[in-house]
Amino acid sequence: MGVQTYLDNYSPVGDITVMVMCLAIFALLAGSYIKKNRNSGLFINIVVYLMLAAMADVIYHMAYNRVADGNFRIVNIIRVVYHALLFSNLLLYVVYIVSLLELQGAKKRHIMWGGVLLYVSVIIGDIIAVSTSSPLGFMTDPADREYGMLNVFLFGYIAFLVVIVSLTIVFSRHIYKRVMFGFYSTIALSFLVLMTQGRHGQTSFTVVSFLPPTIAIMYLLHSNPVDAKLGAADIGSLEDTVSFYRRIGKDFLFTSFHILDFDHEGVALPDEIRDLIRTTADRILKRGTLFKVGGGHYIFIGMKNMNPDYMSRVEAAVTALSWTLDEYSYNYRIVLGESIEEISRKNEYVSFIRDIERRMEPGAIHIVDDTDISSFRENEYILSELADISRKRDLDDPRVLVFCQPVYSLKTGKYDTAETLMRLTLPDMGMVPPYKFIGLAEDKGYIHTLTEIILKKTCDEISKLVSEGYDFKRISINLSMLDLREDRLSDGMIKIIRDSLIPEEKIAFEITESQSEYDFLVVKNKINELKEHGIKFYLDDFGTGYSNMERILELPFDIIKFDRSLVIASDSSERSEKMVGSLAELFAKLNYAVLYEGIENQNDEDRCRQMSASYLQGYKYSKPIPIAQLREFFDKAV
Repeated sequence: MGVQTYLDNYSPVGDITVMVMCLAIFALLAGSYIKKNRNSGLFINIVVYLMLAAMADVIYHMAYNRVADGNFRIVNIIRVVYHALLFSNLLLYVVYIVSLLELQGAKKRHIMWGGVLLYVSVIIGDIIAVSTSSPLGFMTDPADREYGMLNVFLFGYIAFLVVIVSLTIVFSRHIYKRVMFGFYSTIALSFLVLMTQGRHGQTSFTVVSFLPPTIAIMYLLHSNPVDAKLGAADIGSLEDTVSFYRRIGKDFLFTSFHILDFDHEGVALPDEIRDLIRTTADRILKRGTLFKVGGGHYIFIGMKNMNPDYMSRVEAAVTALSWTLDEYSYNYRIVLGESIEEISRKNEYVSFIRDIERRMEPGAIHIVDDTDISSFRENEYILSELADISRKRDLDDPRVLVFCQPVYSLKTGKYDTAETLMRLTLPDMGMVPPYKFIGLAEDKGYIHTLTEIILKKTCDEISKLVSEGYDFKRISINLSMLDLREDRLSDGMIKIIRDSLIPEEKIAFEITESQSEYDFLVVKNKINELKEHGIKFYLDDFGTGYSNMERILELPFDIIKFDRSLVIASDSSERSEKMVGSLAELFAKLNYAVLYEGIENQNDEDRCRQMSASYLQGYKYSKPIPIAQLREFFDKAV
């Protein structure tokens, strides 16, 4: 019998195990959702190459055992293919890590080319080793002896490990440390398996040693939905955690960071803000978990009994966070609180926190109290009614009421226009003012149905007023920016107006200026479409927030409504009055009518008369009234 070789110690059990595990991974991927992106594609390729390598290893040993004439050429070719598949796996690890780190430009090119050159060099070395008579890597003599003076595979394997480990060390700040530790622990385990089998003269577990990192990638970055750069799990994981704490009867603490500037899809956190959130979260709670629940929204949860000094820790950490965000001029809201049985039972913390945020100013920090819970329950009821209104889409729904505020014309000395104001009347709450439900309706996409109902009911009332002989110019209706984004807005609105058989010029729409370039183009197109039908447009709330004069003048408005804040400002000093008056005079010279809203007394009226006013609106003339009461203000035609 010949001398026993490494190949004689081979058992296919390891490779068959790898093939079974790869098939199991494919079954799990097919039966669950993973994000369809570049990283998921790379991961699937890693599994494919690993499975092919296991198959090639089995074929390689089978071919070796069948050689009877001493011609090992086919065996050596299969061996090179087998090693190429394993090194393809290692190269894909490098590509995967570069993609995970989101490296760009020269850094990405240098690393990728370096990985490719290493791959090519190792494969060429392997080919040379099996095609020459020098003692490199693998040769077999007629006596079936194997010599391993220089193992090209081992050197290539170690070289790739050095590249992978170096990437993590150099770019360690880009990856959450726990994710990095989990991934590299499996690589260390793989290296240990490979070295152990070598010491015992085995070749059965070479492909098996590649399996732990592959499983780590699937668990850490796919089946376990974690943001590897921040260490944040997703909203589903948050709900699971809340359910678990409630099931074991443990109270927890939560801190919500919502950076509004990164709320839009595709807007990534800068590295310095990501690191700041991670650092702040770790300082606030011991052994807590960070969850990403929106574009720029993160919630940090930890058990209460492990954080007795929570308030002192949170004060220092949140102060540092808010100071830095203020320095970068980012808008944010921070909410702090403890677990609440009522909210935990229905697992509604995200909705609960967002409901609180709706009442907060940007840059505010809020600690949850009992009034937040009662307000949330009230809003949940309102939302259920809004959902029902939207689902039924009954344009005569009695729960939606039309109120109006008459507008005084300085030119005619009469009330000849009015603005509609929406109200709800709900069974369990009675009358609901707009500030309680408009934001909810916009957030959930119910606002367009409400607008259609208001338009239909206003048109019906206008029809009655016209038939009864009342003399008035128009009644205006507020349009939300979400209304304007509706593709068929113009057709739908015109149909409602025409079906009511009223003159189209009896309706006007009020819109608020937007800072968004996209919204500006949408507004411009919708105004032009509707103005073709004789409908007039008001720019609402001029003077609040940011006003771009160039954009305003580019849009074909008919009336500019000066906000109550400008009326108040004009009374604060002579300089302010001149400034507001100059703006109004400019608009008047450009053939815009100027409407001042929020007139509350004679002093306001006298001042606005001197500031190029065309129309006046406010509590001095009337509080909001049901639309049917406009008859008390409109005159009948003579």
